[in-house]
Order: sequence, then C-alpha cells, then structure tokens
Amino acid sequence: MPAKRLLPILSICLFTLSAFAQGPSIPKPPDTPRHAVTDDYQGVKVTDDYRWLENWDDPAVKQWSAAENARTRDYLDHVPARDDIKNRLRQLVTARSVTYSGLQFRAGMLFAEKRQPPLQQPLLVLMRSPDDPASARVIFDPNSASAKGSLAVDFYVPSFGGKYVAAALSENGSEDAAAHVFEVATGKQLRDVVPRVNFATAGGSIAWKPDSSGFYYTRYPQGNERPPEDANFFQQVYFHKLGTDPAQDTYIVGKDFPRIAEIQLHTSDDGRWLLASVGNGDGGQFAHYLMDSDGHWTQLTRFGDGIVSVKFGADPALYLLSRKHAPRGQILRLPISHLDLSQAKVVVPQSGGGADEADRASIENFVPGWGRLYVIDILGGPSRLRVFDNQGKVLPAPVLPPISAVGQVVSIGGGDVLFYVSSFLQPPILYRFDASTGSTTRIATPQPSAIKFDDAEVVREFATSKDGTRVPLNIIRLKGTKLDGTRPTLLTGYGGYSISMKPSFQGRFARLWLDQGGIFVEANLRGGAEYGEEWHAAGNLTHKQNVFDDFLACAQYLIDQNYTSPAHLAIMGGSNGGLLMGAAFTQRPDLFRAVVSHVGIYDMLRVELDPNGTFNVTEFGTVKDLDQFKALHAYSPYHHVKAGTAYPAILMPTGENDHRVNPMQSRKMIALLQADDTSGRPLLLRTSSSAGHGLIGASLDEQIEQDTDVFSFLFDQLGIQYK
Repeated sequence: MPAKRLLPILSICLFTLSAFAQGPSIPKPPDTPRHAVTDDYQGVKVTDDYRWLENWDDPAVKQWSAAENARTRDYLDHVPARDDIKNRLRQLVTARSVTYSGLQFRAGMLFAEKRQPPLQQPLLVLMRSPDDPASARVIFDPNSASAKGSLAVDFYVPSFGGKYVAAALSENGSEDAAAHVFEVATGKQLRDVVPRVNFATAGGSIAWKPDSSGFYYTRYPQGNERPPEDANFFQQVYFHKLGTDPAQDTYIVGKDFPRIAEIQLHTSDDGRWLLASVGNGDGGQFAHYLMDSDGHWTQLTRFGDGIVSVKFGADPALYLLSRKHAPRGQILRLPISHLDLSQAKVVVPQSGGGADEADRASIENFVPGWGRLYVIDILGGPSRLRVFDNQGKVLPAPVLPPISAVGQVVSIGGGDVLFYVSSFLQPPILYRFDASTGSTTRIATPQPSAIKFDDAEVVREFATSKDGTRVPLNIIRLKGTKLDGTRPTLLTGYGGYSISMKPSFQGRFARLWLDQGGIFVEANLRGGAEYGEEWHAAGNLTHKQNVFDDFLACAQYLIDQNYTSPAHLAIMGGSNGGLLMGAAFTQRPDLFRAVVSHVGIYDMLRVELDPNGTFNVTEFGTVKDLDQFKALHAYSPYHHVKAGTAYPAILMPTGENDHRVNPMQSRKMIALLQADDTSGRPLLLRTSSSAGHGLIGASLDEQIEQDTDVFSFLFDQLGIQYK
C-alpha cells in the first residue's frame, strides 16, 4: 500500500507520548550466578563475573540463553501494537519494487542479484541489457534450494565467456560458504563443490581462468593441516579445475602471508594477469601481488606503502589508490610492463583540504574504463562521481542530486559505465553514463517503489564534539515538523574500519518511524572515512574515544536544538556500532530512553581471543600493548557497567551463527546489566538460531520478525501509541 502523504499538522495527531507509559509487564531475568575470574592485564587486575557465559557448549549456558529468549518473547509478544506493526512492515515489504544489486558485466551479459519480495532470498539472474529487466532469466534460485529461505549467495563470479557462474553459498547467515558452479545457459548445477571458500573472518574470493577450465579461490585450512584454533586463519589461494576432486586442488600462493591475511582476487580483462590484494586484518593496510600467465608472482606493494586498492586498466596499465602522504587519496598510474612502484605517476591528485566539504573530498573508490577513469569521492557522507581520461585530464561528469551517494559503478565496455545513485528518501536509481557524449541516462526499472517520501525532507547539520570537531548529522523528518523537544528521535551511527555512513534508502524502516511522527538521524562519526584516512585514524586504536564523544555530541545537539529530549531519544547501532551503543549508554546513561544494540562488542579485553577478533586488532588494538590496553580498558562497555545505575531500556539482538562477533558478548553484557541496573526497564537479549551477523544472509521473514521486535520495543519504551 502506498504511504499516505501527510500534512504537517496531521503528523502530530498520529502519536501520543508519555514518559510514564505502561507497557507489558517484564518477567524477572533468569537466575545468573556470578563466578568470578580474575585476569592480570599489564599489571591491572580485572575481574569477570560472567566468564562462564562464554562457553556455548555448556548446557547451562544454552539453558540460560533459552530462558532469556523466553523472557524477551514474553515481553515483546505482549506489546499491544506488535501485530499491527508486523502487518504494516509486511505490507511495506510487499510494496517494495524489484531491485537489482551486485551487478557484473561479462562477455556482453549483465549478471545481477534480483530481490523480489516476498521471496526470502535474492535470485541470481542474467539480463540481456539493463534497459530490459523483463529479460532477466534465473540462473540459480536459493528459495527453491531451501524451503526455509536459509540458503544465501554470499558472492558470485561469472566465468570469462559467461558460460559458468561460481557462487559461494552458506546457510543461516553463517557465512561459512562452499563454491557451487552453475551452467548459465541451463541453470544446471555442476558436481563441483569446493568447501570453505568464504568465512566471516577473512571473507573470500574467486577468479576464473580465461579458458573457464577452472578458478582460483581463497582456501581456509582443511582437515588436519592446521590446529583447530587456526581453522579460520591462514587464508591461501588455490586453483580448482572443473570436474576434479577439490581435495586435489593446486596451491598457488599465500603460505608466506600473515595469519590474519584477507585475500581478494581479480583477473585482468584479457586474462593474462591475476591480482591478489592481501589485507593485514581489518585495519586498512594492504599488500598486492601480481601473477603473470607463466605463473610468476611479483610483489607490487607492501603494507607500509599506503596503497589501498589496485585495479587493471585497459591501457594496459595498473591504477592504484594511494593514501601515503595523501590521506584523502590520490590515484597513480603504473604501466603493467614496468612493475616498479617508484615509477608510478600521479594522475588524480588528492583534494586541497580546505574548510568547504568539497575541498575535503576523499577518494573512496575508482573504476578504470576504456579511455576513462571514474572516481568516486566522498564528501563527509554524500558523494560525487568525477570522470578523467587515462592521463588525468578532467572530463564531463554526471550531476548528482544533493545529499546522495554513488553506489556500485560497473564498466560495460567502450568506456561507458552503469552506476547507482541512492539517497535517504529515494531507492537506488541505475544510470548509464555515455563516455563519448558525456550524457547520463536513467535506466528504466520494472516498477517504481510504492514506498514514497514526498512528505519528508533531509537536512544536514553539524554538532560540535568534545575537542571542537564538527560532526555531520543527516536528519530525516516530515516536512513542517514542529521542534518542541517531544519528538521520538532515533539516532544511529557506526564510526569504524574506514566504513562511511552514506545516504541510503531507509525504506520500510524510515516510513514506519516517520508515520508515527518520529525523526530519524544518521551521524557521520570519526572512525569512518567520510573525510579520508585522517578521519578514520582519529577514531581507531587509541583514539577510539573520539567516536563516542562525537556520538554523544550529536545526541546533545538534538536535545539542545529542541528536536527531542532524553525521555524521547533512542539510539541504535550494530556490530562496531553495537560497541558504540555500549559506550554511549555506559558513559551517559541519562541521555537516552531506549537502546537497540545489534550483535555488539562489549568486552574489549577479550574480543581479540575470538577468531574474527584477532583480525580486529589492527583496528581496535590489543591488550598486549600497554597504551592500547589503557585505551581499551578506559572505554570497554562491559567494564564500565556500574552497580546502582539507572540504565535506559536495552534490546540486544544477536545471532547464534554469528562468526564475526561472538554472541557471548551480548550474553555477558546483558547479564551484568540485569544484575546492576536500578531503572527497572526492560534489559532484553534476543538470540536467533537462524541468523548470523546482523541480517547477513537472513531470510526475508527473519528480517521482518527482527524489525517487528525492534519497533515494538521502541514504540513501547518511547510511549508511542501506534496508529
């Protein structure tokens, strides 16, 4: 059903608020004994009362988790509006248009993942042309392969001639994927199944051989090759020949790579070169290796060289994104015939770095095309697309809407590209850019989105952080919203791993929130790369507290500007953003009424002991380093829960199959909060057996169930009477 266009005065009538709203009763938490364990970190003794909750193999832990789930369900299922919320969400999902993502162009064909509600998972399809979505033909349907909708395509790669597609498939959001091969013409699945090409720790990648006889892939240790504790480390590159036993696959490279190597593979368009990009964990350092057609490897860059991306041009040449002495990024060109990094020439220099956001633009990504170089800049959150020739001469470029972001850019031959543009209030729109004319054409979509935001607007404002840094806020609200300090406001952020929060369509979530008179706010915090590597470095390792200061400043700004008040302010984040939630409500519990913290990290002293936590050390730091330990201990949310404190209402959704953030983080944190809180508000743990890290790979039904629980919790705690 299309959303109604609401007059500003009517929006006030859509909700009533009461700071003392009486929701459903909250059952007592299960008995949770304390078993103190004391560790010594850098001479500091730290006691952990809930270490026992880390062991998921302990039946007592599973029993405790089931009791917490039952308690959470008892509360959420009795929120009066829950059924209405769920029905409205499903209505909005059904109204969503068909969308295409993960575009790949190969041999004149366009491959894509087609999301078609109410199907549980996207379809892997082939189109004759982006202008002809009706021509989409299904290569693989995960929905037919799994009745529960639990099978997901983690990634896929077409072969050179487009004869085959290799797809990494995993169950229940686990990201533990095997490669399956499908014949494009018939959809027939070959017998080849290559295990564990992808996992949550280092990801995964596939690159086909030019003759389509097989593919190179990232391989995790098999059998007894490594001790069990190394099963998700030491990623290497192997080659699989179609029709052969994967146990006989050939080692290619990687034995000398770090334990926390994260490898991505790319093949040149002519098939002569294989590029291996090797990340040193999650901190943003990369080394690059190039293999020629004779199987000879050349190390092109090292971790200290500041080269974060290398791509093949059609010249033939390599194009490199460098952040060394250029924190906002510059692009270098290196002829592939002379693989000496010192001879690379700057073709696109970094921006000037003035006070204006355009002057602070940072190169986020780039795509070489035939005779063209497409450069995506980020400007504090929104982005732009610039066009150059191969020598760096500026050429005409597309003009984008304000407060929008460039998504995927795909070269389709002849220098032309397809690219997506998204915004907070507009679904992603696919455009074609004609290199010869400099013209931009919108690609027709199967049907327009039925979720409309004609009654809403986005304003971009700035809060001032503790150290004087200006922090952008993107505020989505109904037009004419009266700022009287009583608006239910939901603030979200991330702040880590150089991941920038860019304008993206909020769809059903924003529509449902705005329809109840709410305001939705997304902050661009340090730790991301919204202003380049300096912005990232100011929020990682020993500078992580800056991220939390930024977020708290944004919350205070919304209160000071009369958007909302602590009684009407909720915050939400996930993963690293869940850490942000934990730091925010432990440092300023008085500032928020409700918190939703998805798959969060809270015990920063033990996170590095988990497999994926080891990869995080280059972003967060380690307790083995004195200064980094001091920083971690100073903000670790688990170690700053104080007995006798009145905390906000808190919902912690987590996934039983999460291999990125150990669910024990949420178990321990909620147990400690339940023991020490004095507010009497709900402190809830929601563990899903059919989900992993957030909603990665989750079925559509699982997404709707989780969104329903989140809205039910927020509406009940903010006193919103759903209408």
